[in-house]
This record gives sequence, structure tokens and C-alpha cells, in this order.
Amino acid sequence: MLDISPAEWTAILLSLRVAVIATLVATPFGIALAWLLARKDFWGKSVLDAVVHLPLVLPPVVTGYLLLLTFGRKGLVGGFLADYLGIVFAFRWTGAALACGVMSFPLLVRPMRLSIEAIDRRLEQAADTLGAAPWKVFFTVTLPLALPGVLAGMVLGFAKAIGEFGATITFVSNIPGETQTISSAIYSLIQTPDGDAAAGRLVIISIVLAMGALIAAEWFARRATQRLHGN
Repeated sequence: MLDISPAEWTAILLSLRVAVIATLVATPFGIALAWLLARKDFWGKSVLDAVVHLPLVLPPVVTGYLLLLTFGRKGLVGGFLADYLGIVFAFRWTGAALACGVMSFPLLVRPMRLSIEAIDRRLEQAADTLGAAPWKVFFTVTLPLALPGVLAGMVLGFAKAIGEFGATITFVSNIPGETQTISSAIYSLIQTPDGDAAAGRLVIISIVLAMGALIAAEWFARRATQRLHGN
């Protein structure tokens, strides 16, 4: 039962690589968007907030199909990237990272936004009064205070990326060694004779990774609350 095969290791390592890259690339955009939604009022804010959370409520296959239409070799963006920059997403592991980043983005942004909203604005105003530039206020006051929330968002985003399936298999298919993550490997194994044992091993690994990420996210969330209350 615990004898993990090379193919299973490949799926596990690919899932980790995809999830890590998706999280790291999405984090700067998530921080910027969380700050924008938390600190600014503008026309269309509700629409932007709805768009950010849309992957949570859309069928994952729909999201994957939209990614294929946009970033596929014949898509408007994908065609340009492939022809002029040599960057291809469709049916590549980079496409899996893109799909995971899109699907996990709402879970990444939400804790960051809540953490920024909980910060006392008087602290930022005090730094501004002392002559600090807006960017300096953000990096020296806002971001350090919001850091536990940022980390919680990153962990939740990572956990979602590890378990992503629908959008990924629609956008990049299920190619062993290239786009076959833990989820798609389990999908293949449960349709294969005598694949139950291997599927069971990957299920256990998925549960361990997800539980670890959720526990870490909860710890970071508690740290954020304690820090904001001065404990």
C-alpha cells in the first residue's frame, strides 16, 4: 500500500511544482487586488469583487474552457504568446499552473483582504503624517501587519491548487509526466483495473497535504488576529 511507484511520484512532484508556482505568481496580484478592494472605493468595485470570486461558483469545466479559448494556441492571448514569445500554455504543465492559479485566486485574495481591512487606518495615517510616501506606508506599515493574512491566503491558495481538477483537465488534458497531477492521476487510476491501491495511496497523500495546509492557514489566521489586537 505504501509502495509509491515512479509514475505516482511524478504526479505528486508535478502537483507540488504546479501549486507552488501558481501560488507564488498569483500572490503579488492577490496582494494588490486585496489592497484595492479593502482600501479604495470606485465605480464597478462590486463587479470586480464578483469577477474575482467567479471561479468559486462557475463549474470548473467552464473556467477551463474559457482558459482554453483565451490561452490556447488559437486563442487571442495564447496565439500571440506562442507566435511572438514562444510561450505555450495549452497541454503544458505551465497551463496547469495557470489553471490552478485562476481557480485558487479567490481563496488567496479573501484572507488578504480581510487582514488589510482589519488594520487600524490611523496607523497608516500616522505614517503618512510623518511624511512617508504611499508606497512606503504600504511596505512598512500595511503589509507587515497584514502578513499573517497574506500567508494564510497563500496556504489556502496552495491547498486549492493541489486539489484542482476540472479546469486543469479541460485546459491541459491528462498527459502523464506533463500535466497529470494527483487529482487527474486518481481519476485515471479509478478507471483502471487493479488501480485501487495506487489511487488509495494518492488519496491519502492528498488528504495529508490538504489537512496540513488547512491547519497552517488556521494558525496564520489566529496569528493575524492576535497581532492586530496587540497580543
